[in-house]
Amino acid sequence: MASFHGTKINPDKFDKSQIKFYLVLIPMAIFMGLPIVYIISHAFKPMDELFAYPPRFFVSHPTFDNFDSLFAAMDLSGVPITRYLFNSLTSTLLIVVLTIVISALAGFALSKKKFKLKGIIFEINTLALMFVPIAVGIPRYLIIVKTGLIDNFWAHILPVLAMPMGIFLVKQFMDQLPDALIEAAKIDGASDLTIFFRIVMPLVKPALATIAILSFQTAWNNIEPSTLYINNESLKNFAFYMSTLTSANTGIAGQGMAAASALIMFIPNLLIFIFMQSKVMNTMAHSGIK
Repeated sequence: MASFHGTKINPDKFDKSQIKFYLVLIPMAIFMGLPIVYIISHAFKPMDELFAYPPRFFVSHPTFDNFDSLFAAMDLSGVPITRYLFNSLTSTLLIVVLTIVISALAGFALSKKKFKLKGIIFEINTLALMFVPIAVGIPRYLIIVKTGLIDNFWAHILPVLAMPMGIFLVKQFMDQLPDALIEAAKIDGASDLTIFFRIVMPLVKPALATIAILSFQTAWNNIEPSTLYINNESLKNFAFYMSTLTSANTGIAGQGMAAASALIMFIPNLLIFIFMQSKVMNTMAHSGIK
């Protein structure tokens, strides 16, 4: 282990030299965790605390009344909630899987293949990172109309499969893989698909996990297709359903329902990030993001 003036740079166990880092990192971690605590606390506030002035960060008298009101409103819906959940789960699963495959294939081609306009294509993908979704809302709608996807379940899936950030991450991650590894596999007679699935894919799992998180969050929270492209109520997703419940109840009770629905929508995003956050950190370290 390297050392400096007799002190280890990275001691195997706790050392008093690490105290200065904990003094900075622990308060920072607590500060960054406050929004999560607030979302959870806010969902369990009774009405008097939701409208208290000055606003209270922590709940004093937790209650499930907000969730009871939300579930009661769900029972009045003409379409069963299980239908919205099925639509969301199905579309989210397809989006995650297809986005991983498309991003990995595109990243592999841009990183390890040689062809004309390769640099220009990657530059276009990089420029696409600058555009927020709202900026391409009108051309996206026109394309969906022209392709006949209005009132089609695939309107949830196809518009979000092209993920510039996913392609960028995978390409940058694959750049770290030695070309000699690919060449050795070719000499042994491996095809491009064999190299891709058996050699490259296992080595870029951190990048794929990051894409899975990003695509999951995009798909799970996306209400745009249900709002703009789909009129059939039985084809709309769970996020849209939750937003209509809270918007239809704009009174005092609606605020409690909005807090409860925000927590319900947030929990899946939190869980998937907790289970995959180590992969995300590894990807950022290898993808040129500073």
